[in-house]
Amino acid sequence: MLIKLVSYNVNGLRSALSKGLMDWIDNFQPDIICLQEIKATKDQIDSSLLSNRGYHHYWFPAEKKGYSGVALFSKIKPSNVVYGMNNPLYDFEGRLIRSDFEDVTHLAVYFPSGTSGEMRQKFKMKFLEDFSDYIDELLKVRPNLIISGDLNIAHKEVDINFPEKHHNMSGFLPEERAWVDKFLAKGFVDTFRIFNQSAEQYSWWTYRAQARLRNIGWRIDYNLVSQTMVSRIHSANIHPDILHSDHCPVSIDFDL
Repeated sequence: MLIKLVSYNVNGLRSALSKGLMDWIDNFQPDIICLQEIKATKDQIDSSLLSNRGYHHYWFPAEKKGYSGVALFSKIKPSNVVYGMNNPLYDFEGRLIRSDFEDVTHLAVYFPSGTSGEMRQKFKMKFLEDFSDYIDELLKVRPNLIISGDLNIAHKEVDINFPEKHHNMSGFLPEERAWVDKFLAKGFVDTFRIFNQSAEQYSWWTYRAQARLRNIGWRIDYNLVSQTMVSRIHSANIHPDILHSDHCPVSIDFDL
């Protein structure tokens, strides 16, 4: 069965809905949708918008109102859903939902940003370490992994505008990029780069200075898969013309 999966940092689900998110979903027809930075709780959304379209829906908002949070909508009912990493430090912020579909495990994840200052950058680096440990344990029992979400890291110079200007900025720090190198070396693959090696392929643009219009962006949203899944990936795309957020959706088609 060919599955169409979309990952999207909506920067506020209620805002994205007001800008026509459901119209795009109706047109694109994804089987699985994972959202980051929903900034909402389940009771703040009309769930009939999802159930009437055949989506099972799962919510993991941050305990802090109007902040962070992830959600999963799926036309295929997962056999198992787990909320969080069993770590209160991150689960308080609604950072991850795990869902199992037959032999495949999907993670909808929203990595912290470190742009607000030194304390949050330290928090981000600790999250990276703990997430890597979490994945090591998960791989022992669920080797076919898809990790979808906003990693808040541009991996290589090709993934960011004017890279020489950003080496000292959170999201492109050498230690963050080295973490991605190390993580991929575990046996993970950046699906987009299987199909597209071009520069200027971005998934986030600041709202300032008409950055999106000028395509002055960063690629920080990913669908990563374990090596065992690579042969099952049919396509991977970025959708920069979708405008409900400062991010855009990223998608893959894979065999379930």
